[in-house]
Amino acid sequence: MPRRIIISGGGTGGHIYPAIAIANELKTIDPTTEILFVGAEGKMEMEKVPRAGYRIIGLPVVGIKRQLTIENLAFPFKLGRSFLRAQQVVREFAPDVAVGVGGYASGPVLLAASLKGIPTLIQEQNSYAGLTNKLLSRRARTICVAYPGMEAFFPAQKIKLTGNPVRTDIMQAGGKRAEALTFFGLDPNRKTLLIIGGSQGARTINESIAKDLPLLIESGHQVVWQTGPLFIDRACKAIADAGAVSVKAFDFIYEMDLAYAAADVVVSRAGALSVSELCLVEKPAILVPFPAASEDHQTKNALSLVNRQAALLINDRVASTDLVPAALRLLADPAQQQTLSQHIRELARPKAAREIAEEVLKLIK
Repeated sequence: MPRRIIISGGGTGGHIYPAIAIANELKTIDPTTEILFVGAEGKMEMEKVPRAGYRIIGLPVVGIKRQLTIENLAFPFKLGRSFLRAQQVVREFAPDVAVGVGGYASGPVLLAASLKGIPTLIQEQNSYAGLTNKLLSRRARTICVAYPGMEAFFPAQKIKLTGNPVRTDIMQAGGKRAEALTFFGLDPNRKTLLIIGGSQGARTINESIAKDLPLLIESGHQVVWQTGPLFIDRACKAIADAGAVSVKAFDFIYEMDLAYAAADVVVSRAGALSVSELCLVEKPAILVPFPAASEDHQTKNALSLVNRQAALLINDRVASTDLVPAALRLLADPAQQQTLSQHIRELARPKAAREIAEEVLKLIK
């Protein structure tokens, strides 16, 4: 009889792509494994997961807004409905194990599973644990983490240090430079700056790049710029106004393996998935942590690299004046690029998805 596994969570690419990587590894180990995803209605997992070839069910769950809003009044009702729906999904699918990757949907699903005696596993991507995972850890059998020192949040005996799983294609980016330059229409004789702000884009980074487009053009470098959907029109106008033919803007880049392969230097937010990818592709990076991330966890993620001389950090509040000059200095400094690449390589964990998949399978009786 095939194994049956629920994977729940999402909301951002930082939760979704590790979940898909775990699912892919489970299918590699045993192609007969049946996997069901559970996400939040209206969130990006409802599009990304089917694109990866998996079935997903959406719950009406939402998060609590930090500020006082009328929407928060609906939170307990949607949470209650989501828990009832999660109980129904668990009952009908009858999984052998439930995996939570963080995000709104993982709470109701893992609680419903654990109340039925189904073993649960949590995958925490960040160096600072999220509230949902801290609550779920009391019932979880195993907690897979990406950073040392997570005993501050979870029972030590449950923790497995595995790293964050990333897509296989990104791990294979190393030999794709020629293909990448052709794909993006880039000049092999110029240095390439890759700018990524997460799946939704990063306003501060985008505005800093748009402001200093003339500096980038004068430098003679070329740019691949993932703006997110909200900034793409403004970016395209800025590029056209500046006549910046060496700057290529995209609202979203599906071919991230090629984007990394083309890059000499990367500017990025410091989400857990982005940090893990940068370690694996061994790229010199400037990290601009998102200051509104819960418990400022992106700064903590970034400092885990900066303290090992594996990345540079630019504070969000000074990015408008400091980011592009810092990127240009790094692009002009091959020795520093090499130092950052060497140190960031030491933090990579290329077998994370396999290790997590094996921990999942250990929980099946």
